Amino acid sequence: MMQTTIRIATAGLMLLCTQSLRADDAQVKKSQAALTAASADDDFAIQGEYTGEISLGDDDIELGSQVIAQGDGKFHTVAYVGGLPGDGWDEERTREFDLRIENNVAVHRGDDFSVTIKDGEFIVENRNGDEVGRLQKIQRKSTTIGKQPPKNAMVLFDGTSAEHFQGGRVSKDGLLIQGATSLRKFQDCTLHLEFMLSYMPHNRGQDRSNSGCYLQGRYEVQILDSFGLSGEQNECGAIYGVRAPTLNMCYPPLSWQTYDIDFTAAKFNEKGEKTSDARMTVSHNGVTVQNNVKVPQATRAAPLKEGADPGPLFIQDHSNPLRFRNIWIAERPKAN
Repeated sequence: MMQTTIRIATAGLMLLCTQSLRADDAQVKKSQAALTAASADDDFAIQGEYTGEISLGDDDIELGSQVIAQGDGKFHTVAYVGGLPGDGWDEERTREFDLRIENNVAVHRGDDFSVTIKDGEFIVENRNGDEVGRLQKIQRKSTTIGKQPPKNAMVLFDGTSAEHFQGGRVSKDGLLIQGATSLRKFQDCTLHLEFMLSYMPHNRGQDRSNSGCYLQGRYEVQILDSFGLSGEQNECGAIYGVRAPTLNMCYPPLSWQTYDIDFTAAKFNEKGEKTSDARMTVSHNGVTVQNNVKVPQATRAAPLKEGADPGPLFIQDHSNPLRFRNIWIAERPKAN
């Protein structure tokens, strides 16, 4: 009887240890973030955007697909009829499904179609096993990458130093690290900022390459790995908690992306009473996703309260590594 009790206790202890090791392993994976393709896992080569045509009966249909790595050889895919978001998608029809690695190839087997991804091709077969289309992997580039500042702009970061930022840090490869506040303060202005999301396949939602840029330290445009998501008020391109982007233009992590933001500050009278809300127009990767949107108050977690005084550009550190470059602000004459 005693031996049976000991065996049961030992088995229970081993089970608890196994569960603890699994939890520790999962936590370690969630903390991993790659900032280069060389340091990413094998799944990174499969994740990304694919475009091409598939044949359905007598019809040839343009299709875009976003393949999102979810860790341990698992992927989620969103297929867009007409092409990728911002590049042909009809903004209505999508199809979602999962894939997983089998024999070093990503595979989905469905009742009406199957997909295989290998060597940069997204191969679609019908239920009979006949190939109906091949999509090719592409890497899109924002139309405003490398945009040069106008003569009246202040260049906040050009890769040489972080001298224009309080708390600014520069990586070994000359990029600005998240967590910096500009020394210069602004009112009405136009901001250009380029950013790169880290690759964190084991994380989800707000834990996936989270940051934000705050105009005047008050109004946040969210920065997040929202690749393949629906585009909500807390996702990339959103004015945080105020307005979702009209289109999710987030590229895959480790791609350089752009924000071009026209900002109009809130106005206050001599008594300190607000007479008009702040407004923002936001272009993400060259596509307008917020058009002259009113921002009724400082967004959540903003370091500064609303007020008439000018404020800095604040780049949030949310404990996820990101990189930034080519940051400049052009001030505009104060609107009445």
